[in-house]
Amino acid sequence: MSKSSIGKFFIFVISIVALSSCLTACSDPAGDSRAFAKTSDYLPPRIVGRIANHEITESSGLAASKCAPDVFWTHNDSGDDAFVFAIDETGRALGTWKVTGAENLDWEDIAALKDNKGVCYLYAGDIGDNEGKRAEHKIYRFREPTIEPELQPSNRANPHQTEPASVITFVYPDGRHDAETLLVHPMSGDIYVLTKRVNGPAGVYRIRPAGNAAATITAEKVGDVKVPAVPNGLLTGGDISGDGKRIVLCDYTAAYEFSLPDEAGNFDEIWKQNPSTIDLGERKVGEAVCYSADGLSVFATSERKDSPFIRAIRK
Repeated sequence: MSKSSIGKFFIFVISIVALSSCLTACSDPAGDSRAFAKTSDYLPPRIVGRIANHEITESSGLAASKCAPDVFWTHNDSGDDAFVFAIDETGRALGTWKVTGAENLDWEDIAALKDNKGVCYLYAGDIGDNEGKRAEHKIYRFREPTIEPELQPSNRANPHQTEPASVITFVYPDGRHDAETLLVHPMSGDIYVLTKRVNGPAGVYRIRPAGNAAATITAEKVGDVKVPAVPNGLLTGGDISGDGKRIVLCDYTAAYEFSLPDEAGNFDEIWKQNPSTIDLGERKVGEAVCYSADGLSVFATSERKDSPFIRAIRK
């Protein structure tokens, strides 16, 4: 078991203790229970396949390609090198890429963006910090690899290579935080990192990349967000829909969808909304969730080998 996995197991044990304590003594059930969750807009989940690549042992992030139909990208947690893996909508392996110019200290999530020129990029979030020792964190941005039929088989020993990644280095304005959720807004390109907390709501931090790639950016805290679970800030993954109007977040057991009101003046009002809960079925260690490219489904994986690839379709 990797250091990261040990840390997550420890957090999971704490969460169980917190749940037991809160069920017997909480004085604010509206803030820490499922009481404020809205009816789900999704059909019951189903397993559409298994992740067939046995090199994917800790699927910690998931993103749907915005340029290649039915292609998804995932990566392992800490303990692996800077690899990304492509799979199809059934979990079939499509290839392994080494991210040029990147390192994996504790990769926790991945996001996809298609820019206004039609170019697709992937963002890998090296944002984990179980022990609270990291003064700064990195987000790697690189052009999404093109999957061609003539590509030779690849694996970690013999991977394809991505184009060189650019790196966004950031610090928090208020201390050190562990985080496992990375979001990129499809229109503005703003990056959001959501912290992972056992004892309260998760913090929401926005990063607006500067023109000087070498400069360290101080993230801006724009709010807090809680889900209808106990603990209510133990977030492990997320995504923004392609139209920029919905967010899906997950913890170890379920997913939660936030919707932006039609009358909202800006995107950050979404953090104030009450979410609906999305059933993701049985996941051993659920850390990855994303929308399909068309926004009509939510997909999720679990850590461990032979992870189920889960889909919930919007009603």
